[in-house]
Order: sequence, then structure tokens, then C-alpha cells
Amino acid sequence: MANISDMQEETSTPFSASFDRSNPLGFVEKVLEFIGNESDFLLKDTSDKEIATAVTAVKKRLREAEKEEEDEEVLKTLEKKLKEESVTMEVEKQNMESLKPKEPIEVENPNEGNVTLGEVPNKGNGLDFQMYSWTQTRKEVTINIPVHSGTNSRSVTCKIDRYRLKVCLNGNHTIIDGALFDAVKPDDCFWYLDKKVITVLLTKHEYGWWKYCVKGEPEIDTKKVKAGSSKLDDLDPETRSTVEKMMFDQRQKHDLKKKSISQHHSQNWMKDRRFW
Repeated sequence: MANISDMQEETSTPFSASFDRSNPLGFVEKVLEFIGNESDFLLKDTSDKEIATAVTAVKKRLREAEKEEEDEEVLKTLEKKLKEESVTMEVEKQNMESLKPKEPIEVENPNEGNVTLGEVPNKGNGLDFQMYSWTQTRKEVTINIPVHSGTNSRSVTCKIDRYRLKVCLNGNHTIIDGALFDAVKPDDCFWYLDKKVITVLLTKHEYGWWKYCVKGEPEIDTKKVKAGSSKLDDLDPETRSTVEKMMFDQRQKHDLKKKSISQHHSQNWMKDRRFW
């Protein structure tokens, strides 16, 4: 009796070939040649169609895989953009929060029901924020900005215009940059650094109470302000003496400038008179 294992025939034949990326058709020809030698598949009338169908199926799978990679890349880009926008929105939210008063206060107005006229001012008739605080008299506005110990005056940039104020640290950290409530006299304004506080003194162009210092801040209820002594009275004698001297020097400088301009106009008038 014959053994069954002796009657079995090998149903697969090993195939070996190297793939050259510069000549992929050469590899395909070797595959087809191998198929022709080992079977009668290529002799079939439908072999061309079946091979074309197989190629189409492979191309379809490759395109789907490529599309999935592109979709993943698009999703990664969108996720990154959304994350950046979320961080930007959070920073803007923190900046807006810094402009809110530290302790929200409800304003009572029995004469007008629930209508709110503005925030109740602090003891200095201004408001306190996280980054700075401001107070006022009818004549002046004082802004106090806390800074880190060791801050040098050379790292402070303070630009005071008639209707605008800008205060920066180290050239790129902006603390205040905005339009003022009303006009000031730039020649009578100044700033100084005392220990851990930058103080900006603004002289109002017209006497009166400001509803806010820099545009964008919450407004105060000016009916709640309390007229009292000047802010200078709250300073210690040494600091007050320094501030008063700076104010005097600033006004002297302003007066000399006006006197120089007046003399210049007078000299020009005398020169023109010689030709009469």
C-alpha cells in the first residue's frame, strides 16, 4: 500500500527577486515571468483584465492610505491652531480680569432704582487694579505701579502726551497704554521710581473729577468721590520733599522754555522793525 505522504505534491514554489527602486517594472516583469513558468494563468483570455483589476485595487488602497495620512495631518494642524487660539483667548481674558476692581462693590442708587452709575471709588477717589492703582484730586491724577525689587529706572519707559499715557518695563512689557479720560499738561507731568513703586503724576488741563484714568477701565461714580487733602500730604517727609522738588524743577523748566520762546519772538520782531 502506498503512503499518502508520498502521493502529496508541493503546491507552492519559492520566489526570489531583488527590487530596484529605479526600475520597478523590471521587478514586475520578473513576477509575471515566474507566474508564466509556474502556471498557465497568463494563457487565460481574462488574465490581462484580472491583472488590471488587481493593479486598480492596489492603487485604490494606496490612495486611501495617503488620504488618511493627509486627514491626520489636517487634524493635527487644526488641533494646534485651536490650542494656540485658546491660549490667546486665556491671556486676553486675564488682561480683562486685571482691569476689574479687586473687590466687586455693588453701587446703591435709591433714587433711580437698580441703575448703576459706576464703581464706588477707593479712598483716593480712583480705583485699584492688579497691575496698578490710581487716585485723584480735582487738579491731579496719581498712578502707582508696583514693580519687582531691584527694578532700575533705566528699564522704565514712560511717555506722557496730552491725551495718552504709556508705561513699559524693559521695552516690551507694557503696563499701561491707552487714551486718558481728559487732557493733561505734559510739561507739568512727571514720574519717578521709589523702591518698589513707579509713581506717575498727571496734572489735569482742567479741574474736575475723572470717571476713569485710562480708556477701557470701569467707570467710577463721581458722586461718591470725597474731596480732601492733596495726595502729597499722605507721603512721608523725605518722599514728599523729593516730589515737591521734582515738581518745582519741572515747572521751572517749563517757565524757562516759555521765556526762551518769548525772547526769540521779541528778537525777531526787533529785526523786522529795522526795515520799517
